[in-house]
Amino acid sequence: MCGILAVHGLQKPTNDRARFIACSKRQRHRGPDWSGCYVGQQTIMVHERLAIVGVDTGAQPLISDDGKLILAVNGEIYNHIALRASVGPEVKFKTHSDCEVIIPLYQKHGKDLCNLLDGMFSFVLLDESVTPSRIIAARDPIGITTLYQGWDSKRPGAVFFSSELKAISDECDKIISFPPGHVYDSKDDTTTRYFNPSWWKGDFEGPDGTIPDGPADLTRLRESLEAAVRKRLMSEVPYGVLLSGGLDSSLIASIAARETEKVAQAQFELRKRKLQESISGPGSPTGQPIDEEATLAAWPRLHSFSIGLENSPDLLAARKAAHFLGTVHHEYIFTVQEGLDAIPEVIHHLETYDVTTVRASTPMYLLSRKIKAMGVKMVLSGEGSDEVFGGYLYFHAAPDAPSFHQECVRRVKNLHTSDCLRANKSTMAWGLEARVPFLDKAFLEVAMNIDPKHKTFSKGKSQDVDEDGCPIMEKYIIRKAFDVPAGSKPYLPKSILWRQKEQFSDGVGYSWIDGMKEHAAQAVSDEAFAARHSRWTSDVPDTKEAYFIRDIFDGLFPTEAAASTAVRWIPRGDWGCSSDPSGRSVSIHNAAYGTD
Repeated sequence: MCGILAVHGLQKPTNDRARFIACSKRQRHRGPDWSGCYVGQQTIMVHERLAIVGVDTGAQPLISDDGKLILAVNGEIYNHIALRASVGPEVKFKTHSDCEVIIPLYQKHGKDLCNLLDGMFSFVLLDESVTPSRIIAARDPIGITTLYQGWDSKRPGAVFFSSELKAISDECDKIISFPPGHVYDSKDDTTTRYFNPSWWKGDFEGPDGTIPDGPADLTRLRESLEAAVRKRLMSEVPYGVLLSGGLDSSLIASIAARETEKVAQAQFELRKRKLQESISGPGSPTGQPIDEEATLAAWPRLHSFSIGLENSPDLLAARKAAHFLGTVHHEYIFTVQEGLDAIPEVIHHLETYDVTTVRASTPMYLLSRKIKAMGVKMVLSGEGSDEVFGGYLYFHAAPDAPSFHQECVRRVKNLHTSDCLRANKSTMAWGLEARVPFLDKAFLEVAMNIDPKHKTFSKGKSQDVDEDGCPIMEKYIIRKAFDVPAGSKPYLPKSILWRQKEQFSDGVGYSWIDGMKEHAAQAVSDEAFAARHSRWTSDVPDTKEAYFIRDIFDGLFPTEAAASTAVRWIPRGDWGCSSDPSGRSVSIHNAAYGTD
């Protein structure tokens, strides 16, 4: 991923070049490898590059041969090779960048190109072949990448786009989080939805709502997730996996380990063949047989990374999963004080005051710094599974299957305000890219069209089991899809495959959340908390922890325009959810462990 900043509709853009380069510098952590700037007739585009594909070429903004189309992209286009072939042999590409294909796609399809892209992306494309010049901007279907749009009343007619809020927060008096799955067109100043999958209306009640009735095809579910992981291994730089030891990250790590092993074996066979062809007779130049095992071990292995407090649930489970999968495992232990010290930096990068997001982002932020220090630039992560399969423990209280599905769709639609935002900004704070296979378009089409009756579950003493004795617990069908028959190579140990869901902020160590609460209780006086309604008129904090986080956010982003982009996740009170988003606050948590 990268960082983009574009301002369109300026009167004298050359006069503003230095100003907007300085604005873009605030998000340079997203693109530490290079910076580029283009100044057009009424537009400035700045790009901060993190090079993952097309490392030696592909600096942006990318410019067409005739100099009329200028493109800045944040993200990855996984199907770029197929798309290059689709535009015809007459198109000559100047770089190896996966993003360059957007230019000929625009020439051929206009803004309808968005539905052709398979990836995570935000982009701004300037067309200077028309008068006035035209700009289109788009964001990927789920909002894995971040994108903001802003306006400044002192610059009428100008529109701003940036990957992060901080790049435009001082320039605009109106800012929105650009909606995922939409495309903006300056030609008619409209923003329209391009992503309309079959399951998208599932959260509507009444005749417009649709509840899927598809079968739980476990083989198709497993193979589509494997394909999603496989395409996300597109990289020219070292990569790894975030491994918490929970189901989601462990499944991704298991698939990635298998795929990496296939690639390593193929590379070894190629190297072995070339070596044999370069010498006369069998064996090495010294006359000794080639040591296949030693040579294969020299090829890169998958690296996994986990973080937690000393002896936390996640560290212990991740250690077990990594040993089973044979990854090169790295674990980092942090203290509650180190986490507390990092909170202001975390909020600066997150650009939100949502308690759940800050809690979970802090250890992820600390881990990302360690990973980047090792030279790794891309990791796979497990976000999205809980939304797709109703994996949060409170889903057990859904009154019926249709309600279960409606909540799943709502959670997926709002991922860009929470888990996607966390995964993107916690990692990109250090120039590390996170890819999320569970949010693959093709996988979502399979998983979100399964009849929700196959996703519902029970917990505690009332929990059912299937014919094999497996508990019908949260995310049962994805667990069962990877619970292969005896005699087949298992994907995960049973203890990991059937491990109960933990919130990430819980799994790193329960005392992390307790420590945040205790710190906030000391930092926020009773008097200040009692007067909170006079300080804020909307999104009023309901706990001292929320007050503490909001206070830091306001100090970093003091404008109403900035605050309007933040979204708090409110648990479903009508399902009996506690106002505390921690997984432990769900009444069935202890019962599921047999301790209630």
